[in-house]
Formats: sequence, structure tokens, C-alpha cells
Amino acid sequence: MGFSHELAPGEVRPLTYFGENLVMWRGASEQKIAATRGYGAKVDLEAGGPGEAFARLHELIEQTGRTLVHPFDDPIVIAGAGTVGLEIEEDAPDVDAVIVPVGGGGLISGIQTALDGRTRVIAVEPETSAALHSAIENGAPVPVTPTSIADGLNAPFAGNLPLRICGHLERVLVNESEIKAAFRFVYERAKLACEPAGAVAAAAWLSGRIEAENPVVIVSGGNVAAETAAAILARR
Repeated sequence: MGFSHELAPGEVRPLTYFGENLVMWRGASEQKIAATRGYGAKVDLEAGGPGEAFARLHELIEQTGRTLVHPFDDPIVIAGAGTVGLEIEEDAPDVDAVIVPVGGGGLISGIQTALDGRTRVIAVEPETSAALHSAIENGAPVPVTPTSIADGLNAPFAGNLPLRICGHLERVLVNESEIKAAFRFVYERAKLACEPAGAVAAAAWLSGRIEAENPVVIVSGGNVAAETAAAILARR
């Protein structure tokens, strides 16, 4: 989550500029915090959890007048995610299902919009971090308390745009054991060093709960602490 510096009228942000302020929270992945700082961003850690992070964002917006760049409920961010759908369609024209890990819903919204009903798109969330599932069940975004090892999907609520775009899609929930098993499979068999969130779509496929002949399984995210990866791989 972040927000940009103020631009003067007519000013264009240089692509090489990394001096953004990012709001994260105490207890977030130390590896992700360090990587974010490594790219030059200033990280605000005043929030005590994912839900409080958005409250902190609004505090800072009021104080500074900066503009929020929403991680999953922004049409331009969603449009950017949609390029994944276009690449899938180009590279795998015989695909009959796209299986997508979901947090706040930005990635799957872009893919669904890009494919526009031409291919099944299936939303997969951890049982303990089911923001989109909860929003669809309630007919509106609702607060959740995410606790999954797949921390990259631990959104405290789903976006309004993702709810409108994805409310009719197939949904699968996977448990923590399935996520860990998929993490090991992806590492050992596909040779991909993903983070737990990146293995969530694979967990749904490997569980046998999705029927498809030529699926595309999205593996998104590779920021995982060595200790976490080692513990999962060692089956602790």
C-alpha cells in the first residue's frame, strides 16, 4: 500500500523515482519490508495489522495531501494486472481455466476483465484469508482478520471493483496444509522459488477441486523469508 508525492501541474513522475512512502504494518514480513526499503521507499510501520494499515493511510493522506495508490481497488492498477490475462490468451490459446490466487482482488479483476468471459477464471483464497469470498457472500466488502501463512494474500477486505467484476466467478478455498504442500510441490517439481501466496492457486489444482483439461495456474509472488521457506520445505 502506498501513496505518491504531490506533483506540480504538468509535472510528470520520472520512471526511475522510487522515493515513495509505503504503509505496511508491524509484524509484516521482515524480508518484504527490507526489500521495499532496498528499492528506496520509506516504510511507515505505525499500523498494528493489515486492517489498521488502511486507517493509517487515510491519516497520512489528510496530513500530507498525497494521493493513494490503492493496491487492489484502483481501475488503473487493475488494468495493469489485465495484461497477465492478455499474455495467457496469447501464449496458451487452448487454456480452459485460469486459476488465480486472490487477496484484495486486483489481479483476478484484471485477468477477468481482459479475458471477458472467453475463458473460465477461478478465484482461490486461503480459508483463513477469504476477503473476496466474504464480500461475495455478504453482497459488499466486509472486514476480515486474515491469518494465513500466505501473507501476500492477507487483505483485510476486498475491493469494491473486484466485487463488481468477480462476484459471479467460481471460488475455491484452500487450507494451510494444502498451501504448504503446494509450496513444496512448486519448489521441488516446477523449480519455482515462490512465496506461500504464490502457491495458493496450485493448492486448489493439486487438491483436485477444479476440473479442467488445460488450466493455467498463476504463481505470483516470490518474497519469502528463508526461515519460512525452510520450515515449509522441511515439513515442520
